[in-house]
Amino acid sequence: MTETILVVDDDPDIARFVEVNLRSAGYDVAVARDGEEAVDKALELRPDLVLLDVMMPKLDGFEVARRLRKAPQTANTSIIMLTAKALSADKVAGLQSGADDYIIKPFDPIELLARVKGTLRRAREMRNLSPLTGLPGNIRIQEEIERQVREGREFAVLYADLDHFKAYNDQQGFVRGDRLIQATARLIQDTVAEAAGPEGFVGHVGGDDFVAVVGPDVAEEIAKQVCERFDAIRSDFYEPEDLERGFVRVEDRRGQLQEVPLVAMSIGIATTARRRFNHYGEAVAVATEMKSFAKREPRSSYAVDRRSSE
Repeated sequence: MTETILVVDDDPDIARFVEVNLRSAGYDVAVARDGEEAVDKALELRPDLVLLDVMMPKLDGFEVARRLRKAPQTANTSIIMLTAKALSADKVAGLQSGADDYIIKPFDPIELLARVKGTLRRAREMRNLSPLTGLPGNIRIQEEIERQVREGREFAVLYADLDHFKAYNDQQGFVRGDRLIQATARLIQDTVAEAAGPEGFVGHVGGDDFVAVVGPDVAEEIAKQVCERFDAIRSDFYEPEDLERGFVRVEDRRGQLQEVPLVAMSIGIATTARRRFNHYGEAVAVATEMKSFAKREPRSSYAVDRRSSE
């Protein structure tokens, strides 16, 4: 998957110079002209990297970096500051606001590309991000749940996956299947961000499986919203006649027509509201068990563990 870079600079000549060099190196590039536009575009595009000028109108680069770090959608986005200031105090300020690296203007294109490649490589290695969705993978998911348990926090684990996705993937092809996975990832991420704010965590286990870690007070509402929103976006991935019927007719290996249900969302919720978890595996096992209950419903649905540990 081609990595996306957002270039933020109010000088159109510099922005164009950087854009051309990055595109020639094979990156997808978007451009923002001021700090406010940078924040809006970053939240929309979820770029892998933001090249961020320090001195800009409306919002300076330091404030943009702080806002991107606070937003769940961009908390893992790499940031390189572009600055004309070589003073160590300015470098420190940039790093403290959330930047991963900085480049002093004027810079050489070779240095720019080397810094970009190095920053993106470190991000992939350190954050264990899914190459398809850009979300944290299994290692980070386990670390997050273990942290919640270790610190004695109140939390809920939402384990979500898509019913009948394999049939959809087989019929529609991997490209459309990947697009559905990416749309689902964005939907879950946005819903968690709205309800749980920066404390919410979303990870991609792999395939069509996702995990969210949120507060117990918002877990059920998030699951409800995710199911409803998924059913709403599902229309973008089927023909109108399939949606009207509620299933897709496909040929099996023997050439016989089979009626395959539409893809649906199932979510299992494990929460500390009524029980304690002593280990990462306990919480995941309960959430997985609840997900199996949710799958008994033909439509998108969720199930919450309401049992007490006593």
